Amino acid sequence: MIRRVAITGATGFIGRHLTAHLASRGISVQAIQRPESRRTAPEGATVVRARLDAASLAPAFAGVDAVVHLAGVVSSTREREFFDVNVEGTRAVAAAARAADVRVIHVSSLAAAGPASPTAPRTEEDPPRPVTPYGRSKLEGERVLAADATLRWTILRPGVVYGPGDRAMLPLFALATRGVLPLVGRATAAYTFVYVDDLVSSIVAALDAEPDRHTLFVGHPQPVAARHLLEGIRSALGRAAVIVPVPMALTRLAALAGDVGGAILGRPLTMNSSRYVELAAEGFVCRVDRLRERLGIVAQTDLSAGLTRTAAWYRKNGWL
Repeated sequence: MIRRVAITGATGFIGRHLTAHLASRGISVQAIQRPESRRTAPEGATVVRARLDAASLAPAFAGVDAVVHLAGVVSSTREREFFDVNVEGTRAVAAAARAADVRVIHVSSLAAAGPASPTAPRTEEDPPRPVTPYGRSKLEGERVLAADATLRWTILRPGVVYGPGDRAMLPLFALATRGVLPLVGRATAAYTFVYVDDLVSSIVAALDAEPDRHTLFVGHPQPVAARHLLEGIRSALGRAAVIVPVPMALTRLAALAGDVGGAILGRPLTMNSSRYVELAAEGFVCRVDRLRERLGIVAQTDLSAGLTRTAAWYRKNGWL
């Protein structure tokens, strides 16, 4: 019986949704937050200030039934930062969890597995081939857990996560309100998406199940083509935005400019070389059979419903 859970990254997009769900079930949530963080704590959680190192995390994990590891770096201008946080941070979580004798639900990413087309989606048995620093760091973080023979863990690899509170999709919605949507990337590419509530359901199912040291892809079974996504955003907003195809050569120039701009500003821009590599790939699609077989989870929210709920939240909260 899960009664108390520690969450790293609880103040992030996924962490807030997970905290709210667990609190609604009467589960005590300890939100692990960096000492210097000024982010508002998620409602329903008890904040525990701790750095992402084993010595700080060990007392924070004492007395909990499980740890959900969400903290990580998604974008950066420095490749080293991905590995410092996504690998060494995971190593610290693993060491502290082992010391506290608690199991870990590690939320990784489909990026750790690498690209795959909709005609040949990835399975968990396929050799991983990540193509970006982020993907490589997430894979190495997974390997840290796998190398610990005594640790109890489950690794979840979600596809593109979206929903209320997500800032990554917000620029596309904002562009649609201005009447234009750029179509970038390969015309035949598609992606596995997952609405945040379905990811939360997967995490909760992993918490309720016995840890079996397995890796599971998480996503809706229907792949999403880039044009389909833009059409869905346009429909969710009820706007007649024009979809404008962007040649890959122009996308490449924008990526190079983004690299330069990011280096000058000291923060990653939306378009950069890593993003270009993803857009130039054949897609990021995975099978989700094992998720159903192991945890009994099938994503319930299709793209149309998910985008409609996301647009409504953006408007209600003044983001659009």
